[in-house]
Amino acid sequence: MSQNAQANQSAFSVPEDIQSAVTAMADDARTASRALATADRSRKDRALQRIAEAIDAQREVILRSNASDVSRGKDKGLAENLVDRLTLTDERIDGLIDALHNLASQVDPIGEILDGQTLPNGLRVSRVRVPLGVVGAIYEARPNVTVDIAGLALKSGNAAMLRGGSAALETNKTLVGIIRDALDNAGFPMDCVQTVDEFGRDGANALMLARGKVDVLIPRGGGNLIQSVVNNARVPVIETGEGNVHIYLDSTATEEQAVPLVVNSKVHRPSACNSAETLLIQRDAPAAGSVLQGLLDAGVRLHVDDDAAELAGGLSDQVVAAQSDDWDSESLALDMSVRVVDSMDQALDHIRTYSTGHTELIITNDLAKADAFVSEVDSATVMVNASTRFTDGGELGLGAEVGISTQKLHARGPMGLAQLTSSQWVVRGQGHTRG
Repeated sequence: MSQNAQANQSAFSVPEDIQSAVTAMADDARTASRALATADRSRKDRALQRIAEAIDAQREVILRSNASDVSRGKDKGLAENLVDRLTLTDERIDGLIDALHNLASQVDPIGEILDGQTLPNGLRVSRVRVPLGVVGAIYEARPNVTVDIAGLALKSGNAAMLRGGSAALETNKTLVGIIRDALDNAGFPMDCVQTVDEFGRDGANALMLARGKVDVLIPRGGGNLIQSVVNNARVPVIETGEGNVHIYLDSTATEEQAVPLVVNSKVHRPSACNSAETLLIQRDAPAAGSVLQGLLDAGVRLHVDDDAAELAGGLSDQVVAAQSDDWDSESLALDMSVRVVDSMDQALDHIRTYSTGHTELIITNDLAKADAFVSEVDSATVMVNASTRFTDGGELGLGAEVGISTQKLHARGPMGLAQLTSSQWVVRGQGHTRG
């Protein structure tokens, strides 16, 4: 039995011809990555600019491909939040182009000396930032991720292997074709960016089994997709998590401060993983009624406990009694769970019980409470008086992002250029031998 077949038996079934094809693609990606790893910043930045120019020039083609995917998705009953993530507009394409220009303007992380010293015996030791090599990504209904990961991989010296899912098949095919042509025009191997979409779900499974060929795999999507990759992959995985995001409204928060923060955190783009899902209200918070009214005016459906129902004026079509599963679910829609708590400690207990470790926000004018909240919350991002929507690589100055990691090893929070690198020890001597 071949090595591929043995790997398949240990996890799930992948046709051997597809596993072999994906393995061959990974070998091509490894070869291509060497050209990126040794390229200087100016060459990589020119390639990013070429990709941005090509996307701009081909935007009508991209939009037509995307319209086809969106139409097919709606016909198949694709969830509203996934349709939103799937949809590209001129404005969103402008955002992709801006992100590529932003990446080109950033310092090249490769070759950065992280630390070093000269030892008493004269050895000069340094730790240097280097690319990971071949980065795989599995995601769904998110064509923006195709461009983000390709750009980040290029700038950080990595080759990218992508599985973008069936919902965005035409859009991703168009985008990858544009990116590969731009890479070729910039003098880089086209295989720096590849897609396994032609192999469907088997292509994703083959990526998961390509240990030794793919250096790291990053899943982005719903909980089922992420857990499937985490539980089945033989390739090392950086886990990106669901966003069961909490807001704690302290009693010192003012109405003018709290209403726009809560409404923006929930309403700005409810299908995003950094959209707030649960509001925890301090029992004596004077801004509570105005905050709830602001959410209702914005079209949010509130899932409330008994005390929050009273604050919201009673149950109605838009104010419903919270069920037990409301507290641990990510709605990704205009729905929000609301609970009244007696203290910040009770709010923290709730967050510890239900949080996915993504983002939590405190709205307060008490510095001591803000500092305590930051110290107590064990999530990738903790916000103080700032919308949860800022948990985003672009908004936090990283340019594009590969995803938002909720794990604690290697990368945590929005993953930009630095999180797609590893380190290498370099030791320089003058004929040193160890006695």
